[in-house]
Order: sequence, then C-alpha cells, then structure tokens
Amino acid sequence: MRKQWIPGFSILIIVALVSLLDVSSTGEVTVDPNLSGADTAWMLAATGLVLLMTPGLSFFYGGMVNKKSVISTMLQSFICMGVITLVWVLCGFSLAFGDSIGGIVGDPRTFAFFKGVGGDTQADLAPTIPFVLFALFQMKFAIITPALITGSFAERVRFSSFLLFIILFSVVIYSPLAHMTWHPEGFLRQWGVLDFAGGTVVHMSAGFAAIAAAIILGKRKNHGTVAHQPANVPYVLLGTGLLWFGWFGFNAGSALGANSDAALAFATTTVASAAAMLAWVFYDALMGRKISGMGASIGAVVGLVAITPAAGFVTIGQSVFIGVAGAIVSNIVVYYKNRTGIDDTLDVFPCHGVGGIVGMILTGVFAKEVGLIYGGTETFIKHIAAVFLVGGSTFGLSYILFKVTDMIIPMRVTEQAEEMGLDISQHGESIVTEDIEAEVQASLKKAS
Repeated sequence: MRKQWIPGFSILIIVALVSLLDVSSTGEVTVDPNLSGADTAWMLAATGLVLLMTPGLSFFYGGMVNKKSVISTMLQSFICMGVITLVWVLCGFSLAFGDSIGGIVGDPRTFAFFKGVGGDTQADLAPTIPFVLFALFQMKFAIITPALITGSFAERVRFSSFLLFIILFSVVIYSPLAHMTWHPEGFLRQWGVLDFAGGTVVHMSAGFAAIAAAIILGKRKNHGTVAHQPANVPYVLLGTGLLWFGWFGFNAGSALGANSDAALAFATTTVASAAAMLAWVFYDALMGRKISGMGASIGAVVGLVAITPAAGFVTIGQSVFIGVAGAIVSNIVVYYKNRTGIDDTLDVFPCHGVGGIVGMILTGVFAKEVGLIYGGTETFIKHIAAVFLVGGSTFGLSYILFKVTDMIIPMRVTEQAEEMGLDISQHGESIVTEDIEAEVQASLKKAS
C-alpha cells in the first residue's frame, strides 16, 4: 500500500528542490504607473472569494452523498487546493497564458515556476493589477474545475487514482481550454466566442468530463435498488451559501477591476441565481414533487452556472430569463438522466454541463451589441459551434484520460471498500455516530 505513494512523494520533493533554483533578483523597487490601487484591492478580495468556493463546494457535495462517504467527498475538493496550486505554478499558468502556440495552448516555458510573474502590470492580461495577482486569480478557477467533476464519481473512486486524474485533466484539458478562451491570441477568443467567467472553460469542461467519468466507472453497487439518502442537507444549504457568496468573486472579479462591468456582473449573478432557485422549486411543485432544501440549493447553483458566461454582457432583466431557463432545462435533464443507466452521482452533467450549455447559447442570444437579438447572427452561430466543439473534445479527451489513469492506477475501489464506505476504506476516518459504526461493522461482516 505504501509503495503506490512513492512516485507522488518523490515528484513533490523534486519540485520543491527545483523551486530553490529560482534566483530572480528583486532589484530596485519601482512603482508601475499603470497600477490601480482600487483594481488591485478588489481583485485581492475577488481572488479570496473564488478560493472560498472550493470549500463551499465540498460542503455542497459532502451533504449530498451517503453518510459513509462524506469525508472522502469533501476531501476530494479540498485536496485540489493543494495539488492544482502546485501544478499551476509549475506549468499550468504557462500552458494557459504563456506565449501562444497556434492559439491552442501556451508555451510551458513562458512562466514555469512563475518565472517573470511579478508585481508589475501586463498590458494584454493584467493592465491595471499586478501580474502575479492575475495569475493567482486564474489559479482559483483551475482549482475548482476538477473539484466540480468529483460529484460524478462520488462514493466509488480510489483516492490515489483521483489525484493522478486531476493532474492530467488540468494539464491536458483545462489549461489549453483556458488559453483558447481567454488568452488574447486564443483560438476561440480570436474567433469571437464570448465567455465572461467560465461557461466553457469551467462548467462545460467539468460537466462533460463528469459524464465520461460516470460511464468509465459504472454504477454504484446499490444504484437504482436502494433510495439515496443525503447525509446532511444543512451541509448542502451551507455549501450553497458559500458558493453564492464566492461566485461574486468568480463573476464580478472576471472584470479584472473595480469598474462598471464588475458591478453589472455582481448584479446579474445574484439575480440569475435567485430566479433559478425559485424556478427550480416551483417547477418541482408543478411536477408533483415537494419543495425541498436540496431543490432550492441545486436551483441556485444552476442559476450561478448559467449566468457565468454572460455575466458582464447582459442586462439584469435578461439575467432573470437566463436563470429561469437554465433551471428548468437542467431540472428536466436531471430527471431524464435518472431513467438512463448512467450513474452521475450528484448530477454534475445536468447541472454544470447543461447549465453551461444554456448559458453559452443565451450569451450568444443576449450579449450586448453582438448577440442574436441585436442582429449578431454570426456570434450566435459561433456560440453554438463552440458548444459542440468544446463539449465533444472535452468528453473525448476526458474519456481517454480516465482510461489512461485506470491503466496506471485502477480508478474504482473494490466492492468491499465501496460497501464499507470511502471514509473508512480510503481515509480511516468517519463522521462518528453509533448508527454509522453499526453499518460499517455490518458491511465488514457481510464482505467477509
């Protein structure tokens, strides 16, 4: 068991030693005339808000899973803050925002180990804030994206293989997609595709990777035979609140300054989420289902997802429509998905994948001056094309990465480990209560 961790530990030690080779001279302290104190202050706050979303996601997902896999599910989000941070410093930021190679990916040598990423502004990417702050802000997006995927394979994934996958995903899928979408020379950006804060880069990529994961790992042992009982709905509500709060940094921070675009994104974000939350619970009621805390929470998050690509490009009134449309479409897909053989545990694809698709399409409809309602047929068509291009490529590459990961370290835990629950079998911890302890003992007895 110990041997499987030797490569990872060795790589970490090598990275730590190589990092010591950074002998960048601090030199004379200068004041960049383009630096804005107001923009810098807001972006420092926004960067912290986006990081808060990952612990928020851990509560959101952790409350939804069964009570034997709460810690495991939450840790999968938390560990991304460690793993992806180092990947981003090592090569991820360079792959996303380094010198463009054909508009597809950045040169990994450009900012390796954050070389040249300092306190001055950078005209194309960070015109009024320190370049290092821009890099850290983008790092938080890179962290939460693989964390979103974890909901699709909750309760059955091996932790060591999960760590390998998120590294591969960040390097092969996330960073190139961020480059294509947000780098000034990126293919999608040059093509005219608009994505204010990550409808394609974050939510569609996570959603399509999630459906690939669900197919590769297969169903949970008791899926479809035993009714799923969320471990802690108050955790879900808490996670939703943290996500909603952090999302102001996610969307309004994507304006990269304390300006009117940030204020607009702030407003459209909260209005779309509010509209989506109500749309979800009212639609549930119309379908004969009870209005629930889970439904309200999921609806609010879907609204946040749907408005993300459009946040700085649409009016507040249009954000209401986007929130309602995203919630109803995602709700329908959730209940349709439940009739298929695909076990996407926490509905990552219906909520993030579909929510991102709806948001991207409606961005092409409503984006000021260039959207379909303003006569911008070309923008709308390009957004439809981008949905197919990003969705198809992300699914295909994710499927390959899951297969590669599975060949190196089997991704699915053993039947006995799944029966015990991942908290005990993977981490030797549990949310200790008498009933859970009795269930674990019963599972062990049954397995033996």
